[in-house]
Amino acid sequence: MDRREFLHLTALGSLGAVALSGCAGGGGGGSVGPAPAAPGPVAPVGGKVMLGIDVLAADGFARLQGLRCGLVTHRAGVNGLGQRTVDVLARAPGVKLVKLFGPEHGIDGDAKAEVSVKNAKDARTGLPIFSLYGATRRPTPEMLSGLDAILIDFQDVGARSYTYISCMRYVIEACFSLPRPVRVIVLDRPNPLGGEKVDGPFLDRKWRSYVGAYETPYVHGLTIGEIARWAVATPGVLDLDDAQRRRGSLEVVAMRGWRRAMTWNLTGLNWTPTSPMINSSKAALGYAMTGLGCMDSGFSHSSGVGQNFRFLTYPRRKAAELVAAFGNAVPGLALQPQQLADGTQGVYVGVGDWPKLRPTAISLHMLRQACVWAPNPFAGLTGGKRELFIKHLGSEAFFEELRTQGARVDLARWMARWDGDAAAFRARTAPFRLYA
Repeated sequence: MDRREFLHLTALGSLGAVALSGCAGGGGGGSVGPAPAAPGPVAPVGGKVMLGIDVLAADGFARLQGLRCGLVTHRAGVNGLGQRTVDVLARAPGVKLVKLFGPEHGIDGDAKAEVSVKNAKDARTGLPIFSLYGATRRPTPEMLSGLDAILIDFQDVGARSYTYISCMRYVIEACFSLPRPVRVIVLDRPNPLGGEKVDGPFLDRKWRSYVGAYETPYVHGLTIGEIARWAVATPGVLDLDDAQRRRGSLEVVAMRGWRRAMTWNLTGLNWTPTSPMINSSKAALGYAMTGLGCMDSGFSHSSGVGQNFRFLTYPRRKAAELVAAFGNAVPGLALQPQQLADGTQGVYVGVGDWPKLRPTAISLHMLRQACVWAPNPFAGLTGGKRELFIKHLGSEAFFEELRTQGARVDLARWMARWDGDAAAFRARTAPFRLYA
């Protein structure tokens, strides 16, 4: 997530739902089998990918009839017409929406990163909003009391440290651990980076946190529905014992018309800001590309409207020096020199060849370059700053090599290692993919 300290220190089916098989109600824990066969090519309705919430509506909200429902969502939780999922469910015939839950940034999406959000009341519907980024990050049994089902509708950005998928994990764990589990229904949405890129540092289990709740590469290549399927079906991913995991019920309402090769610009959908800094799909990609590289390095990745996470600068360095440092180091990258009105020079981080691009590669080169242009800025990181760095990056061993070796860090060796981790992760998660 574009957390305050992260930014301060640093300056991207079918009409029916696809359910996990094995339990009554359509979704089991440990009984998940291979993903259903993907349908043949289907053009998005009206040129748009059909979101999970729209598929649910097209089905007449049949699976929600007679259920008392809660909804975990945020500002980008909208249907294909831009209408809030909150409002769609509140007026849906036969649907009893009784509680709302908000993550970091709140349901309205205007709270700054890492700022505690209080419980509130939704102005349009009058429904209570329970904050999952305030006094607690997990819904309590009292919050879940009286619910038969809880729906999750988040727009993720495809990077491990963005905290909405962490919120989803905590909700699933809370619902499954109750004596009478609450059914979880995930309304699926596109991964804006597509589903083919799996890239970057792999998370060490000991460093799992709210900015890294799953052991995955930094760019995970999954939709939120696919993450949920994999997490529930795989022992050890969630903090649940096997009985709890199997007793719970998970359903994923799959999209229609989305394919893994689709980045956001191919979905036909409008981007709704997912958080204050991720105000465009370009910023979502930029988050994956430059976020890690700006941690404690001296680099900055934003300059104003339209360039969040995409405009790269370094103190007292000219645009030509940035191009020289990174232009040929990262295949597929396209750096565009720019100068601001105040004379600041930098480069806009663009994409010249998407198939060749490794999204996190520029960040890794930035970390090493910071040790070339200044005394090693990571050598003195201790305590909370060290922990925050590793929690985002994921690899303690890489951090220690960077801290001790500086510009001599062996990026080629680490990237090759993470390529192997990515291949293994693809294989482990393949049975839970919903889209070709």
